[in-house]
Amino acid sequence: MLFAVNNTSLDPAQVAAALRQISRGLAALADAISGDPDRSEEERYYAVVSEWGRRGLDRDEASRLFRKHGFSPQAVGGWVKADWLEVRADGKRYLTDRSLQWLAEQEEQR
Repeated sequence: MLFAVNNTSLDPAQVAAALRQISRGLAALADAISGDPDRSEEERYYAVVSEWGRRGLDRDEASRLFRKHGFSPQAVGGWVKADWLEVRADGKRYLTDRSLQWLAEQEEQR
């Protein structure tokens, strides 16, 4: 499949490569303005999970917590799909047993 832009055909592989470069640039920019670019992704995961604890968060609270630790609010959905979070009947998001176990293991190592 080719894309036509200004009568020029673009190879999808070239478009994908350019988008990856943009993505890396945006990630570097986010690290630069986050105040703590040296924190690894795992450290940010730990920060989210440890701050979340056993309480339920509504959609807005979960989004704010994710943003606070440098994640996109949309990442909440990915965490639900990966069984790190669950949405219960009350509409709030909770850490799953899997997340709580991971948190306990991290705290033992620290």
